[in-house]
Amino acid sequence: MANRVLPSVVAIENRPDTSWHSAKPSPDDGAMNGENPFKGTPFEDMFRGGQIPMNPGMNPRQAPRSQGGIGSGVIIDAAAGIVLTNNHVVEGGGKVIVKIQDGREFEAIGVFTDPKTDIAVVKIKGDSSLTAAKLGNSDATSVGDWVVALGQPFGLESTVTAGIVSAKNRGIGITDRENFIQTDAAINPGNSGGPLVNLYGEVIGINTAISSRGGGNNGVGFAVPSNLARWVSDQLVANGTVQRAYLGVAIQPVSYELANQLGVAPKGGVAVTNVFPDTPAAKMGFKSGDVIVKFGQTKVATPQQLQLAVERSPMGKTVSVEVVRDGKTIALNYDPEAAPNDFANNGKLKAPSGTKMSSLGIEVSTLTADVAKQLGVKGEAGVVITQVQKGSRADDAGLSPGIVVSQVNRQDVKSAADFEKVVKADEDGTILLLVRNEQGSRFVVIEG
Repeated sequence: MANRVLPSVVAIENRPDTSWHSAKPSPDDGAMNGENPFKGTPFEDMFRGGQIPMNPGMNPRQAPRSQGGIGSGVIIDAAAGIVLTNNHVVEGGGKVIVKIQDGREFEAIGVFTDPKTDIAVVKIKGDSSLTAAKLGNSDATSVGDWVVALGQPFGLESTVTAGIVSAKNRGIGITDRENFIQTDAAINPGNSGGPLVNLYGEVIGINTAISSRGGGNNGVGFAVPSNLARWVSDQLVANGTVQRAYLGVAIQPVSYELANQLGVAPKGGVAVTNVFPDTPAAKMGFKSGDVIVKFGQTKVATPQQLQLAVERSPMGKTVSVEVVRDGKTIALNYDPEAAPNDFANNGKLKAPSGTKMSSLGIEVSTLTADVAKQLGVKGEAGVVITQVQKGSRADDAGLSPGIVVSQVNRQDVKSAADFEKVVKADEDGTILLLVRNEQGSRFVVIEG
């Protein structure tokens, strides 16, 4: 396997365009004070000669910062000269150089990136002597399968490390779209962008990150699944950018407590907490409290799985969505639409004083038009939490001032009076709230 795949593995260097400018500190510059600010560093000699390496437009008194990157990649199409790698390997501009196993170097004639998945495509001149690797089906990979990571760690050519698939569908908070394969095969600096390969010689992932306190391998590495990388790279090659579909809902995982309230199994789907107006979800008839259990042929148990499934929906092809509503299964049809660039809500709320609700330990006020405008929720109705008593049931549930409550026990509340009426009907029992803040909507369970 190693002999077959290694010829397709390349080293990638991002050489920044660097200009040299004179850096003469002014007499009143207290930060420099006429002294060498880089004394004891590799830049000491450069400054002593009156020169600092800089990027165009850089403030002369800022410390120089390297914009270059070194990593790995894998050729997936020899005739077209297509190399798959990570965005963080090639980002920042400059000249991208691809070095293949026989020592030849190619300058990239095109670099296309998708920061949301940290995937990039580097295009070089096609050559019949290049060797391409085969992209495998990452969905068919199982936890426990043997895998091999290939790359150029620490600048060492043609390195191979072995391990197993430790987990799938990991999200670690480094990119917007995450569905990582976790492996204990060593992924060290310089391996980024290289392939993670099964024993059939098929690329099932693109090595992307490690979890490490000291910067070395701790047996916890992450790779972008090949199916996601293939979908991104196909669009980058065809269009130079990635077009994603969207649904138009706010979602959250189904916890054990929430599952009991919504009538589904824990992790048995993804809960809808808000349906945005004038979106595909609104046209489909989605409601807050719906649980999406299957999207097309994909069973979804996490928000990441649903998001990726929605975004990869082909335009012009209707997708069936299986939803649990009030304990009953229904089917909705989704006609994919491209996500608008400005589909986001970062409004912040300033809440007025309101009515005390001592049984839960919170104070609420009717949501006014001014507050709704601050939040950016046109047409939204509900109440605003203005105060939370420390140690109360609401405090234990994680509620805080500034949160908007739009439902109590699946009933819409449009005023503080509505809120009080619904809560008092079952104030000693478990209460389910649908809440919203600047991060979005979610369900909160207040235990009895």
